[in-house]
Amino acid sequence: MLRTIFKHPSGRIGLTIIGIFVLAALLGKLGITPHDPLMQDRLARLQGPSAQHLFGTDLFGRDVFSRLMMGIGQSFVVAFFSVAAASLFGTVLGLTAAWFGGFWDGTVMRLMDVLLAFPAILLALLIIAIFGPSGWTSVLAIAIVYTPIFTRVVRGPALSLKTRDFVDAARTFGSGRGYIMTRHLMLNLVAPLSVQITLALAWALLTEAGLSFLGLGTQPPYASLGLMLADARNLMEMAPWLLFFPAATVMFAVLGFNLLGDAMRDILDPKTRRALG
Repeated sequence: MLRTIFKHPSGRIGLTIIGIFVLAALLGKLGITPHDPLMQDRLARLQGPSAQHLFGTDLFGRDVFSRLMMGIGQSFVVAFFSVAAASLFGTVLGLTAAWFGGFWDGTVMRLMDVLLAFPAILLALLIIAIFGPSGWTSVLAIAIVYTPIFTRVVRGPALSLKTRDFVDAARTFGSGRGYIMTRHLMLNLVAPLSVQITLALAWALLTEAGLSFLGLGTQPPYASLGLMLADARNLMEMAPWLLFFPAATVMFAVLGFNLLGDAMRDILDPKTRRALG
């Protein structure tokens, strides 16, 4: 799969971008940064990019590059955990709704319709208002927001797959419901789920940045991409680098996930995959 992704132009670029950001996130989480991202130096306030401070310093003299590494780590943790939870619960709900049908299917899908009726950011704000702002509350909010999307992505194909001949053959040989759902239905849902996960990571990253920008995600003194943008909005004329670097990081991260998602969609399509070799 990795070899095939690197043969795809979009996949090669997207995977390289995401790889760089994941490496920066790991280093930031491990505390391997050029400077202490929480260390304040009043004498070095609002210094522009230089050899000592690659991306300059902020209003408190903290190194922007080091804080950006911390922010990437925090934003990626929220995005990955929220999408993992949403894909897990969405897959279980969509698969069981398609398999059992009837009352359970109607109940699950009406609940998903209710969640989809709310604008994503407003639903996330409601959840955060109930549980209070924090990074893990953002994970919960984003997971709830995107669970209906995964439920619908899984339920539609699963409804078609459960009527196929290989499912009837599995029933004939005495296979149980759990075995059929996990070994027959799920294996045929890997392609749409893989594409949806890569695209959802981009959306989750943007949602996390939006919540942190509003002060409802990661709380100071810790950094996230949205929080760094919020801190820079009143200083963008005096210190434009404070706004430029976090904004560019969000843009490239979302671009990387979208390019990877486009490549996955092409690769998992049998006709396109044969063309790619």
